Amino acid sequence: MFENNIALLRDAIERGAFIIPIERHRDEHGAVNTKQFKQNWEAQMEAFERVPLWEKGAPEWDARDEFQRQPYLVFIPAPKTSTVRTVILIAHGGGFEIRTGCEGPNAAWHFHQLGYPTAILTYRLKPYTRMHAIADMQRAVRLLRAKRERFGISGKVAVMGFSAGGMLAANCATHFEEGNAASDDVVERESCRPDAAVIGYGALTGVSFPLPFMMPQSSDMYGETMQERLYLAPEKNIRYNSPPFFVWQTLSDDGRYGMSLAKALSDAAIPYELHIFEGAVHGVGVADGENDLGMKSPHVARWTQLCDEWLALHDLKD
Repeated sequence: MFENNIALLRDAIERGAFIIPIERHRDEHGAVNTKQFKQNWEAQMEAFERVPLWEKGAPEWDARDEFQRQPYLVFIPAPKTSTVRTVILIAHGGGFEIRTGCEGPNAAWHFHQLGYPTAILTYRLKPYTRMHAIADMQRAVRLLRAKRERFGISGKVAVMGFSAGGMLAANCATHFEEGNAASDDVVERESCRPDAAVIGYGALTGVSFPLPFMMPQSSDMYGETMQERLYLAPEKNIRYNSPPFFVWQTLSDDGRYGMSLAKALSDAAIPYELHIFEGAVHGVGVADGENDLGMKSPHVARWTQLCDEWLALHDLKD
């Protein structure tokens, strides 16, 4: 089951199907062309076997955006020669507005080649809220555990995200709950606490420092109110039982973002690694040249090897 998804993903990566070069990101008026990103993502995903997060429909789903589908995941089994049963759930970036394939399918393919089963998350974007996106990733974690036999995995889930997806992964590693054993929905009986969080240039915050990218203080990306900004800032919500974190970024983002999160993790005695690389920039993905920037950086690309070793250190490559 799902074996065909491997061949489909390999073909898509070889064709560069999910890559939209940065010079094509904006329309003739200079605005981000959100429509093309959503349409291309869904067109390329059409052939894959997709698993809806909610069989009866996502809560608060409606027809507010004709270019989005109900949230779902695409499961990519581990290579047949692999014994790894910890799944990596991957959330793409894009400012909660677009879908960046180099940070979704391309990252999933890279870690598949390292031996992991992976799951590509299609979460809700604007005009849905960040709270809807968080609910989607939490549900995906529960679903992978509830259907572990169907997926052939152990039930251990590492969340991985880039930029906005990294913010989402960090939120799910700081806001989680045990399952409801009394629920009629078997998925909701599972915990949504991830076993690890891998944050790729997504330790961004709207409270500890001036907002990045010259954003206004009130932002639907970081929170409209101080209450929302505090809730969405991962460094303000580390819990005593948060999972271990692997945090990496480049100096194109203010290094204080990663360091701030690392300090909060250290204060709570949560295991973590922090890597801030010189070279490359925000949005580089796995830094192998297969990204919207067309940027290759062997130095920065080492983050995937370091992450692989770190996951093994936490018994998550078993």
